[in-house]
Amino acid sequence: MPSFDFTSEADMVALKNAIDVAARQIDNRYDFKGTSAKIDFNEKDKQITLFGDSDFQLDQIKDILFPALEKKEAESSKRLDGEKIETISGNKVKQVFKIKSGIESELAKKIVKMIKDAKLKVQAAIQGDAVRVTGAKRDDLQECIALIRKSVTDFPVKAGNFRD
Repeated sequence: MPSFDFTSEADMVALKNAIDVAARQIDNRYDFKGTSAKIDFNEKDKQITLFGDSDFQLDQIKDILFPALEKKEAESSKRLDGEKIETISGNKVKQVFKIKSGIESELAKKIVKMIKDAKLKVQAAIQGDAVRVTGAKRDDLQECIALIRKSVTDFPVKAGNFRD
């Protein structure tokens, strides 16, 4: 039986590279000289922290960071979960973005429901943070991939681990 998995893993090397590119741009910008504008990346906790002097400056940092992330890995800014902007030490501000990895149970249930509602000749099962789809024919699996790519646009989902 042919099968494949829907997964969503963050490419940490590409993210780190994009963050380094954005940090270099921030260091070189004239309007950021002498300010607390910087990007901090914690690979272990999968967090990106932005520091700035004001909310406006944080928005400018995001305008540099998000396109750099998109250039290295498509749809990677969709996997960032931004927390509320915090005020630290006087007038300085910071914002933390958590990097979501893997398919959450809500989205996995939504994917399984979409596949069942489409009445495709495939079976979908949730396995941890992935959704395994099995079917008798490759064409049915390809139809399923097309359906999910078209339907799920708010989170980057990849089809992989194809087995025949």
